[in-house]
Amino acid sequence: MNAFLLEYLPIVIFLGIATVLCLGFMLAARMKFDVRFYLVSILFIIFDLEVAFLFPWAVSMFDLSRGGMVFAFWSMMVFLGVLTVGFIYEWKKGALEWE
Repeated sequence: MNAFLLEYLPIVIFLGIATVLCLGFMLAARMKFDVRFYLVSILFIIFDLEVAFLFPWAVSMFDLSRGGMVFAFWSMMVFLGVLTVGFIYEWKKGALEWE
């Protein structure tokens, strides 16, 4: 049983350090930020998730049959197209400008 619990020790240590750092940053950095900072950070997270969807797609696409590969390709192109349209919209609206 002890060997089983020792396998989870690095996870417990990581969670402990992350909790201490999180609480420390919350207590030490109580400054006001401009709303634009939050908008840009949310947009970054949204467009960063695009990469999170691209990696599994790229790895598993070539394991499909020919018809499945064509469908996977075009469905990803539609996904990227929607994201590109959203990015261009945000760019034209000035949401990415940092004054």
